[in-house]
Amino acid sequence: MSDLRFEDHGVHSPATRGFRLNKQRGKIMGVSAGIADYFGLDVTLVRVAWVIGTLVGFGSLILIYLAIGLIAD
Repeated sequence: MSDLRFEDHGVHSPATRGFRLNKQRGKIMGVSAGIADYFGLDVTLVRVAWVIGTLVGFGSLILIYLAIGLIAD
């Protein structure tokens, strides 16, 4: 009846696409690169934040990083 067409051009916002590890840009498991992609940040900033958070949190972010790397994707 109607000539409306809905085309998917592969462009998704982070909320609709969801979080994914980025193993191509990642160094260890792709967690930092995936977070950078999701929030639209530079991956270096995310990595620096992980290091600072790990030092301030007495290593607790290492466990969180491993959990995200094993659960995601």
